[in-house]
Amino acid sequence: MTTRVALIGAGGHGLSHRRVLQRLSDAGQAEVVGLCDRQPVEPHPDAPLPGVPFFTDHTTLLAVARPEVVIICTPPHTHLAIALDVLAAGADLLLEKPPVMSPAEHTTLAAAVERTGRICQVGFQALGSAALAELCVAAPAGEIGVTGAWWRPDTYYRRAPWAGKRTVDGRPVLDGALVNPFAHALMQSLVVADACEPGFGPVSIELERYRTRDIETDDTTFLRLTGTGERRITVAVTLASPVFIAGEIRVGDAVLEYPTDRLRLPGEPEFQHVPGRIGLMENLLEHRRDPSAPLLAPLARTAGFTAVVEAIVAAPPPAEIGSRWLEPHPDGGGSIVPGIDRLVREMTDTGRLPSESGVPWARPGLRIPIAAPAKVH
Repeated sequence: MTTRVALIGAGGHGLSHRRVLQRLSDAGQAEVVGLCDRQPVEPHPDAPLPGVPFFTDHTTLLAVARPEVVIICTPPHTHLAIALDVLAAGADLLLEKPPVMSPAEHTTLAAAVERTGRICQVGFQALGSAALAELCVAAPAGEIGVTGAWWRPDTYYRRAPWAGKRTVDGRPVLDGALVNPFAHALMQSLVVADACEPGFGPVSIELERYRTRDIETDDTTFLRLTGTGERRITVAVTLASPVFIAGEIRVGDAVLEYPTDRLRLPGEPEFQHVPGRIGLMENLLEHRRDPSAPLLAPLARTAGFTAVVEAIVAAPPPAEIGSRWLEPHPDGGGSIVPGIDRLVREMTDTGRLPSESGVPWARPGLRIPIAAPAKVH
């Protein structure tokens, strides 16, 4: 028996979900009963989904299409209201990351999930990684570091009305290097910390945020997270590097490349590719059939992430890295910070922040306590 599935937010990143739905439809595992977006969405060769009704209002979709499972892939500041409508309509939910804007919203959504008895999976696809699972089982000793050096041109910050912004229409939005592109790496590091020390949760962060261009949020972020246990997580990521470093989660001598699922455990000389990623929609459908099959990314598992993200977004605006420290990217489209790839590695290797390391453009960071979501009873 196929499951009736709908997608709210079918444009933009929603295409990735349309591809999954096309595959599940072809396999007879899902019946796609509706797509929704405020703007028209053209069929894609990879996901034509012929004959599927299109809606511009999600409440109409819920009433007319009567889906059993709904994917929400809309801007994060719209998630909570739509998710509450989906749960009230009696459908289970795959909610794109980041799930909500704050611990208070997380508590509200968790209460609705419990009250309705529905399922809520969060779209942290990287949690389906077999390499991550293997690293968690190994639970190596040592500090945890998250490193990444990518490049995003200025056009990246014109991709959506909320891109590069701190607020839209008076509401905070979630964007920035660690909150968006490197969100999977942050989430994975929290999962690894909990595997190494069960019950680990964020207590406070020391934060330095920087920007290299005319945006409101950060494109280069450094963070040191103190948790409930002995482990500490140091994060150093940038979108202003001419040299690419894939997102890496280091635990002592172990390293996981989260985009590639390559893993090197202590004592191993080389990275090994660990095949196998479980799709979050497939996992959700399996859990619906057999509740003993655990969800990979249940809402409760993302509580620490939500608390850290709120603290980052609520922090003062990022400091500007002045033009004297920048160079044009060789391909055009914006500026890069020369040597930033070496710096992010140094910061995670040493556990220090730029302001503690004599970096000339650095500013003193902020220490911010973390407010965890209230427990739902």
